[in-house]
Amino acid sequence: MLRSLGQRTVTGSDEDPRVTALRAAVSRLRRELAAHPADFPDRAIAEDELATLAAMASHGTPEIPRLRTSLLTITAAVGSVSALSGGLAEVRAAVEVFGGPAPGRGWRCSEGPRGGE
Repeated sequence: MLRSLGQRTVTGSDEDPRVTALRAAVSRLRRELAAHPADFPDRAIAEDELATLAAMASHGTPEIPRLRTSLLTITAAVGSVSALSGGLAEVRAAVEVFGGPAPGRGWRCSEGPRGGE
């Protein structure tokens, strides 16, 4: 049907799949937040930070420390809203694929991911 309109299907992209996943996760959480009926004190902070994440994702591979800072801010703002937990978990997973665990979490720096090899 697309071909009849002179269009063709795009089968691949040069975009980093991690960025694609981040963009999708941020979009989902933004939609869920917009649809959430209750107002809460840090809603505007979450919306602003999600807009920042969306902008970073649209400009290529974002900086890992900035991603983590944004994730922390969003988590602090919406973490107590259980209706948003699925979208928040998806954003967290999308951020985590950009690098190993945050400093002080997971394996120790002196050990590396394989336990000191």
